[in-house]
Amino acid sequence: MKSFVALTVLLALILTQHDRALSAPTDPWSALGFLEGTWAAHTQGGSAGAQSSGTYTFEQKLKRHVLARHSTAAACKGPEVYDCEHSDILYVYQNAAGQPLRAIYFDNEGHVIHYAVSTPNSTTAIFISEPSSSGPQFRLVYELIGALMSGKFQMRMPGQVEWKSYLEWSGAKK
Repeated sequence: MKSFVALTVLLALILTQHDRALSAPTDPWSALGFLEGTWAAHTQGGSAGAQSSGTYTFEQKLKRHVLARHSTAAACKGPEVYDCEHSDILYVYQNAAGQPLRAIYFDNEGHVIHYAVSTPNSTTAIFISEPSSSGPQFRLVYELIGALMSGKFQMRMPGQVEWKSYLEWSGAKK
């Protein structure tokens, strides 16, 4: 009988802890923690045909309500149509508690891109825009491989399945 009571109490404790774990709020920012810091960026591919280097920084802002990425260019050589003085900013945010993370991108060329944010694993973040019937869909991918952060800015035209890289880069944390 004592064994039965002890087993029942143990089972009740386990179920209580399990319910607490399921109902505990999760930190939406923890999945993006691997991005935080300042990273070197050296282009290495993509259809832009540019060779550039610089840095970008991901940092928490506004009491951890926004993750901001800003970049700086150090050197650039590219075709005439490529803006070597390109600058941009990306803000990751959450509309309301429990909602998925979103992002908005602005650059000095007047582009604005709205992204849904996903983290398929602990070292990858994918930012993907809504598909459009009149223009390209965009995807921004960050992947930490060992000590190097790799990035890709990709596009997909309406009706196409395959993503094409416009710019790819990698670099270590500074």
